[in-house]
Amino acid sequence: MALDIDTPLNSLGFAKSPAETRVVVAMSGGVDSSVVAAHLASEGYDVVGVTLQLYDHGAALAKKGACCAGVDIHDARRVAEDLGFPHYVLDYENIFRDAVIDEFADSYLAGATPVPCIRCNERVKFKDLLETARDLDADCMATGHYIQRKMGAQGPELHSATDAARDQSYFLFSTTPEQLDYLRFPLGHLPSKQATRELAAQYGLQVADKPDSQDICFVPNGNYASVIEKLRPGAAEPGEIVHADGRVLGRHEGVIHYTIGQRRGLGIGGLEEPLYVVRLDVDNHRVIVGPKEMLATRRVPLREINWLGDEPLGSRNEWAVSVKVRSTRPPRDAVLRPLSETEAEVELLTAEEGVSPGQACVFYAPEGSRVLGGGWIWRGY
Repeated sequence: MALDIDTPLNSLGFAKSPAETRVVVAMSGGVDSSVVAAHLASEGYDVVGVTLQLYDHGAALAKKGACCAGVDIHDARRVAEDLGFPHYVLDYENIFRDAVIDEFADSYLAGATPVPCIRCNERVKFKDLLETARDLDADCMATGHYIQRKMGAQGPELHSATDAARDQSYFLFSTTPEQLDYLRFPLGHLPSKQATRELAAQYGLQVADKPDSQDICFVPNGNYASVIEKLRPGAAEPGEIVHADGRVLGRHEGVIHYTIGQRRGLGIGGLEEPLYVVRLDVDNHRVIVGPKEMLATRRVPLREINWLGDEPLGSRNEWAVSVKVRSTRPPRDAVLRPLSETEAEVELLTAEEGVSPGQACVFYAPEGSRVLGGGWIWRGY
């Protein structure tokens, strides 16, 4: 049947009625994805809810404050029941461990500071779950992420959220153009999280006042080291805390207890100058500490780059961009110099402290809200 060019696009961008448009909503059980599902259902879309069980259900039941735990699966199912659309729980435990948890542990043991939430979006939610949505004959998949998808001259573009305080673009830089074509982010334009909660109350959702998740879902109370020790028994080998000038200042119970830029909890009090972790010498089980100025750097080597610009990354020797080197920091002016399609060096115009291997460096257009992609920070050797 030929497409009627006079048919107006619905709110998800399809030239057919909402009732004829199937959308899979990735439901974590929290207020954000629940509002997305409720909003699309209220507009008359053919909504299918999908929740991922990412790790042991029994252990998860007792833990609140993280997505995809047992209580959250229950909450997602209840929202779907109340609103009258089908809901499926998929066991992705093995996929999640292979694609996210194992790399998290290995990265920490190598002295990096990984961001598993990015890998989860990249390798699980926007890969396997997205394929599941296609298998369900969905026209698109919607999530509760705070980020915007806008149509540009070359197709869909990724943009940061209207509310800078909620923006999740740092965690979604690896979204590919093909994935972006299929994904929808209905919350990205909202002015605040309060606006989301007001919508939840309007739709009568029982999760309207549910607290936001704070931790990485498989890391209780933010205690990374205890998780690493369970995943890699014997990983916490003791060693020396050494000043950058060579002085041995003390001992530690394992490099995995430390991150670049850390100041508190070093166990080497009584010194005149404040000291920070400036390097982790994993091979020799040493934690290297030094003054704050040793943390400052302007050159950031990157690999595994995902580029979302209209022109190829290698079409220019330099790109003027703004970059984030940590999720909690504002974008800073920088120059991006491609080395290949997947590798580059970023030069920060103003030095940043605590740039750490394992973190992401995300690129933004110098003006406006467009996300141009990003890459993974590494040591450069």
